[in-house]
Amino acid sequence: MRIAAEFEALYGARPEGVWAAPGRVNLIGEYTDFNEGFVLPLALPHTAVAAVSRRDDGVLRLHSRDIEGGVVQAEVDALAPGSVSGWAAYPAGVVWALRDAGHAVGGADIHLASTVPTGAGLSSSAALEVVTALALDELYGLGLGRPGLAVLAQRAENAFVGVPCGVMDQMASACATEGHALFLDTRDLSFRQVPFDLAADGLRLLVVDTRVKHALGDGAYAERRAGCEAGARALGVRTLRDVSLTQLDDALRKLEGETEAVRRCVRHVVTDNDRVARVIALLDGGDPRAVGALLVEGHTSLRDDLRVSCPELDLVVETAVGAGALGARMTGGGFGGSAVVLVESERADAVSAAVTGAFAAAGYGVPGVFAAVPAAGARRVG
Repeated sequence: MRIAAEFEALYGARPEGVWAAPGRVNLIGEYTDFNEGFVLPLALPHTAVAAVSRRDDGVLRLHSRDIEGGVVQAEVDALAPGSVSGWAAYPAGVVWALRDAGHAVGGADIHLASTVPTGAGLSSSAALEVVTALALDELYGLGLGRPGLAVLAQRAENAFVGVPCGVMDQMASACATEGHALFLDTRDLSFRQVPFDLAADGLRLLVVDTRVKHALGDGAYAERRAGCEAGARALGVRTLRDVSLTQLDDALRKLEGETEAVRRCVRHVVTDNDRVARVIALLDGGDPRAVGALLVEGHTSLRDDLRVSCPELDLVVETAVGAGALGARMTGGGFGGSAVVLVESERADAVSAAVTGAFAAAGYGVPGVFAAVPAAGARRVG
């Protein structure tokens, strides 16, 4: 295994094991996870892979095949938010979060490589966190379980890295199964594996990476989260999960004293939670083609209410639907990143070509396009 050989060349001994954790793409349910709402992601074949060994001297050494530069070294006792920067903050943050939660994790040598596109809204950071958490859980015999690992990985990103994300990305990476989408209730972390074999229905789900890089730590994501929390406080509810679609009109009237941005955040979250329920009903009822219209509806809400889209993402959706796709929407945190496109299999190439052509005509770079096939969650691979 290449990564094990690289580990040995780097650290002078074979690793104790090799683990992998996938990125994810979210079919529906955006900005709902930190509102304790519903999401429907699926794991991608793209993974972060880690070769790992324990150390008994309290030293953490981190290296990535994908990032120029040498080994990043830290003392585990000295780990604290802000003490490690850049890509290494994600795995280092997991070590900190495990130790901060009282788990007896010592040092480690870790060598990483990833095929998850960065900045594309496909959870490259969660893949790094989850693969690190899974490896250390197994090596140190912590017995945390997949949801527990996901929560600690999320805490690493929230408290150590400083990105106020919800738990969807980490749960999808840790808990997804091949051939299924993960219907997750982010309030209690209960989930159901929903069969998602589009090929059997003559369909394909395309991911279009606009190659516009987003950085969720730049404050825009945090602003939306703050808007949601302000709306919940004004309505006297724990989170916006507690506002149903039938209560939305009354809720918006109660928010007339709030800013328009807060009202828009509330409208998006309430309607997107409802869209997740409607998509699940369609999939359970054997009508995946009807999901397309809800994708477009979701994109409109993200663009107009939450205002997290961008011209490139809007162009993907407009062009794909115009070229015959059943539906499309931006996915992930927005401000760049990727879109998902639901299309009849025989139209996939034509839709891809139309999007690529539209980008060229607009003077944008060439987008990346690939089919999303639901893959396995985090696992040991060597």
